[in-house]
Amino acid sequence: MNKSYSGKFIRIAAFLMLTGPFASGQIDNVDFLRAGAADGIKIIQAYISPWANAFGAGLNGSWYNTAKPHKLGGFDITAAFNIGIVPESAGTYDVGSLGLTTLSGSGTASTISGPDAGGPNLTKTVSGVQLASFNLPPGTGWRYIPVPTAQVGIGLPFGTELKVRYMPKMNIKDGDVGLWGIGLMHSIMQYIPGNKLLPVDVSLFGGYTKLQGNVPVSLQPDQSVASNYSTYDPMTAFNDQNMAAAVQALNVGVIGSVSIPVLTVYGGIGYSKTKTEVNLEGNFPTPVLVTSAMPYAEYNDSGVLKGGTDIPAIEIKNFSGVRMNLGLRVKLAVLTIHADYTRSQYNVLSAGIGISFR
Repeated sequence: MNKSYSGKFIRIAAFLMLTGPFASGQIDNVDFLRAGAADGIKIIQAYISPWANAFGAGLNGSWYNTAKPHKLGGFDITAAFNIGIVPESAGTYDVGSLGLTTLSGSGTASTISGPDAGGPNLTKTVSGVQLASFNLPPGTGWRYIPVPTAQVGIGLPFGTELKVRYMPKMNIKDGDVGLWGIGLMHSIMQYIPGNKLLPVDVSLFGGYTKLQGNVPVSLQPDQSVASNYSTYDPMTAFNDQNMAAAVQALNVGVIGSVSIPVLTVYGGIGYSKTKTEVNLEGNFPTPVLVTSAMPYAEYNDSGVLKGGTDIPAIEIKNFSGVRMNLGLRVKLAVLTIHADYTRSQYNVLSAGIGISFR
């Protein structure tokens, strides 16, 4: 059961990232819910958090490659590739710290970015009847989460530039994904006398990005356990299951740049924050205990969990804090090439190419 269980977890995490070396775009199963909603949610939060946070950090990358806003009517179109880096400290978690209420087990387990080693065994037993048993999944050993972005910058009056990110909803196998973002850059260098004599620019910046996606999931009754439904048809009642994910990223701060012909050195310092939320929709069957002279496990109406009601939103632990970056841009006529490194709780490497006018 280890390989099957870990594989399903990895596919769930890969969907949240919607890109990366293990992305499949489809989830076959959500077996972790057989342990019940409360503990299942705690496990997935602990397991997926590193990739979710690294992805959010990547969404905050490549908003700017100079602190000089476009002149009125000027614009740029830039495509970039950001890599969110999971710190080694996020490779494991203490099972005992999760506060599990229905599962028994303890020890140290890998997060999805941690070592490729199976975790402790957890069991759910009620009145001596085992309802669920599994080993926590191994990690992938992969700490680098790629996040592509594309945006347009447009010069506005008063030394201000509007930046827009948008990707219309696209179908990915049986699911879909879309993205939008908005940012503003405002020059504060323009208020300093003699600023045009200096090759230095300083601006305030703020940017927000949100990615949303949906993918069908499947949790069907275990055929080895008896089913006894009165209001649900097991052939059709569990075919509407869906997982919706939203990743939000905020980046605000002060940025500066120094330009000479062809080259621009730029950097910034500020605050960043990310948030990931997952919602399960539909009906999900779980085994329950039937009390009798000889108690046993069974699938019945009382064990059906309703997404959004019995299964609350899964909020992935986010990170926030100081963000600092430094980069270099090369401009050849209208072509720009940039690369930078961002230092924060989840570091980011970024590189991109674009065209820029005025």
